[in-house]
Amino acid sequence: MFGVWAPGEDVAKLAYYGLYALQHRGQESAGIAVSDGTRIVVHKEMGLVAQVFDEPALSTLTGHIAVGHCRYSTTGASVWANAQPTFRSTPTVSLALGHNGNLINTGELAALLGGDDPGDGGIAATSDTDVLAALFVSDRVRVPADSGVADSGVADSVMADGGVAGAAAAVLPLAKGAYSLVFMDEQTLYAARDPHGFRPLVLGRLRAGWVVASETAALDIVGAGFEREIAPGELVCIDERGVRSVTFAAPRPSGCLFEYVYLARPDTTIAGVGVHATRVAVGRRLAAEHPADADLVIPVPESGTPAAIGFAEASGIPFGQGLVKNSYVGRTFIQPSQTIRERGIKLKLNPLRDAIAGRRVVVVDDSIVRGNTQRALVAMLREAGAAEVHVRVASPPVQWPCFYGIDFATRDELIAGHLTPAEICASIGADSLGYVSLAGLTEATRIPASRLCRACFDGHYPVPVGEDDQDRHVLDGLSVSS
Repeated sequence: MFGVWAPGEDVAKLAYYGLYALQHRGQESAGIAVSDGTRIVVHKEMGLVAQVFDEPALSTLTGHIAVGHCRYSTTGASVWANAQPTFRSTPTVSLALGHNGNLINTGELAALLGGDDPGDGGIAATSDTDVLAALFVSDRVRVPADSGVADSGVADSVMADGGVAGAAAAVLPLAKGAYSLVFMDEQTLYAARDPHGFRPLVLGRLRAGWVVASETAALDIVGAGFEREIAPGELVCIDERGVRSVTFAAPRPSGCLFEYVYLARPDTTIAGVGVHATRVAVGRRLAAEHPADADLVIPVPESGTPAAIGFAEASGIPFGQGLVKNSYVGRTFIQPSQTIRERGIKLKLNPLRDAIAGRRVVVVDDSIVRGNTQRALVAMLREAGAAEVHVRVASPPVQWPCFYGIDFATRDELIAGHLTPAEICASIGADSLGYVSLAGLTEATRIPASRLCRACFDGHYPVPVGEDDQDRHVLDGLSVSS
């Protein structure tokens, strides 16, 4: 996600560059909404940022506020109707909203709107994001008396604004799960982060404006200086009065550990910790925990490269390139179907036969989720003449589903959910397999375990998830009031 408030700037192009920097976080659809102070215009389509936007499209988006989004679906199908920013409008206000994360009580939130009959003003909602947008513009929200919102300490300056700010401040404490949000009405840019801070969100400063983005790397691209992180449980409002902030819920930091493993760019900083340095440190730890007798250390590019550098440094085994990546193929892990993932793996990577023939190689990857990539890689390396293939993984076994914004929603999808490391080694055809320990990974981040969500590795969920909320298509066909 990317948001900008900057009078006098070409905010649509700033949003475009910001989304380009964040393309790794979602490849299914892209969109930008812009406000000139009186109306919001939205342009979104299925596809990559560079496919959705060109000069003619960007030239129609004029104003001083923009919100952009590139989608990786976790709730709701990968279809145009669920592309973001989500747009909602009433006779008094319009809203464009982008969401990174996944709510686990969407049905409860939809019920706050009252009346689920489409003939009574209801409309179909097919994503958790759509429900939030409807709540933020609705004048029919019924907040339960025992919700605690009245005692949440929301600042008078924001509540006095009413409208979107007041609705968001009232609704957000009721939302459960992961949500980093960037949204806007005609006049104001907003950002909010759930009390656990599962997904990253940062505030940056331009010469004459402000930027909000999922990662610090996007700030660098548009020339914005890093100001600070949006705090867990914080709602920020940005307009001509500057940046105003309220805490709508007590912070209980539980940042996603998998961000350091795979999701974030290596040139991003999260919670004051550089992602690249963390991944190199994990590689060093991995070499100490699972040494290998080999001739060459090669990464699975690009996400395995920092850990492979660390492994080579600590082990003394030469680092080299053994796999060539096609730069025009996206991230296979976040593709929406298994068939596309498998085809993408073969298109994305090819072995350097001269570098690996007759040699014992250590292949360092960031993670093993479903096992398809590693199985194909080991086979390719053997076909290219590798004498031995030792797989080392810069994360612990992913054994549990994520309900906070990563799309592996059942244990059946996870190879480590039903096989031991020895069985996984046999399944992928490697000579040996070693995972970094959970303690080793955590220590490399220099963040206390109590401030991290490690549920995909240890099964301990900061927010319990009911069985009815585990289906990514839970909203298909649901009707909510506008």
